[in-house]
Amino acid sequence: MDDHRRLPAPASAGGRCPPPLRVPGDFNLELLQQLEDAGTIKWVGNCSELNASYAADGYARLNGLAALTVTNAVGALGAINGVAGSYAEHVPVICIAGSIPLRSIERGLGMHHTMGDGTWDRFLGAFAQVTVAQARLTPCNAVSEIDRLILAAWREKLPVYLELPSDIAYLDVEVPEAPLALEQPRSDPERLQSCTAAIARQLSGATSPAILVDQDADRYGTAAEITELAGKMQLPVAVTGPAKAVIDETFPYYAGIYNGKASEPHTCAAIEESDCLLSIAYRPIDGTSGDFTAALPANTIHARGHSVDVGADNYQAVNLKEVLRCVIDAVPQVTDRPARPVAAPGPAAAGDGGSAKLTQAAYWEAIQGYLRPGDVLYTDNGTSYAIFGFHLPPGCTVIASVIWGSIGYSVGALLGALTAAPDRRHLLFVGDGSFQETAQELSTILRHGHKPVIFLINNGGYTIERGYLGKAEPYNDIATWAYANLPKVLRPDTTAQSFVVTTAADLQQALSAPNDEMIFIESVMDRSDGPAAVIHSSNRGAELDYGPRGPQHRGHGQLRPAPQ
Repeated sequence: MDDHRRLPAPASAGGRCPPPLRVPGDFNLELLQQLEDAGTIKWVGNCSELNASYAADGYARLNGLAALTVTNAVGALGAINGVAGSYAEHVPVICIAGSIPLRSIERGLGMHHTMGDGTWDRFLGAFAQVTVAQARLTPCNAVSEIDRLILAAWREKLPVYLELPSDIAYLDVEVPEAPLALEQPRSDPERLQSCTAAIARQLSGATSPAILVDQDADRYGTAAEITELAGKMQLPVAVTGPAKAVIDETFPYYAGIYNGKASEPHTCAAIEESDCLLSIAYRPIDGTSGDFTAALPANTIHARGHSVDVGADNYQAVNLKEVLRCVIDAVPQVTDRPARPVAAPGPAAAGDGGSAKLTQAAYWEAIQGYLRPGDVLYTDNGTSYAIFGFHLPPGCTVIASVIWGSIGYSVGALLGALTAAPDRRHLLFVGDGSFQETAQELSTILRHGHKPVIFLINNGGYTIERGYLGKAEPYNDIATWAYANLPKVLRPDTTAQSFVVTTAADLQQALSAPNDEMIFIESVMDRSDGPAAVIHSSNRGAELDYGPRGPQHRGHGQLRPAPQ
């Protein structure tokens, strides 16, 4: 079905079509050959469908939209975890499954990669749970359905699922001459005017207004409007963990990360004591609300991508970017608002001259000093969550799966984002347990000549889980790998630089290496060491998960933070 020529590039992609991250299978090979024949899209290729879904998510976070291609059933279900993560994290990804021929469906022919029972819609049904729209293409519906799914993903910032039967990809269909316009629907004029007037009135009349930003501020491209509004009215702006780096942390009114009672006191006060809080798509889960200790003011204004709540009034059909633009124009310039404390720098110093065994405290202190403007930082679930304590230079981006929390996500996402922005410096922070989930994708990163800096903590297992339960239990242990040797194993001719560090001095030497090739730094640390904030969070999480009579209270079942 010769329709690929009209798939649009997102506006932020500089006119380039997003390259599908893909794994071949017989039902999608005709599509892959068609793309190769056209020569307009670069083949990336992944080691597994799960990794492809993570890579597509990472690509979309930087360039606005991504696609992955898999084969029917076995490929689609391999990718569904990552697609579900994109749904939870509000990332627009198009999952294209090459599927069984239409003639097999019409004739009731049994096929491989099915249940063998004559049913054809199981996987459309499965993806209906984790995507905003789904379709099986036919020659009659292809033009309208392709456009519908692309627009749904773009406008809702959620993944979609498309099945392309293997016997119709080469059919010609008539398509409109104009390319599909990736645009948000315009606001209803009356609703926009009423909504912005209500917001401006409340902000202007407040004595301690503030803004709380969640990750949709990034998905809908509104960070510039938020900082302009905050600057005009001198409003403190706090972010949630998933929105780390969405607001420039050198902005004078940046107030830090809000996480309920786990927040810094000045951040907590700015949000909870506000008499007019403008919330940008805040979603309170355990990890963004300090285990449900968040206490937003009762009169909080809740703004989302396409709707806003102001008191008892709900405004539908309003575009978030347009709302913020109109509010900026409507509110007065403020020059005399009393100053509030701003966010403090990141991890505190913890040095010993560099010769002692490397600790987590010394590790994160050293890396804080390694950061520079424009870096893309990735963190997987675990002790690498310490990066949320960093004070970031301007222009940085943080890519993480905070809400979905699928370990191994970061390695695949690194590949996707490297593909999207190869000219930026990419820093991956991952633990040994998370890395072992998706380590094979390092081979694809090497294959394409990418040059990230990979920081891997080798401490023998799942430290964040040890903070929940099983401090010394075998279920939190993993096999010992020679991690720093893997670049050479996966690409024997690589020029990547690998380091194994055991002291702060070793780490500093590794950090001084020029980043003209991939740098892989394996840092060996004690399995009982971890960032205090991360371990405290795990301890609190155990109380939520298991309750007051849970096994975490039996003896020494939990890893605890080291005494300060």
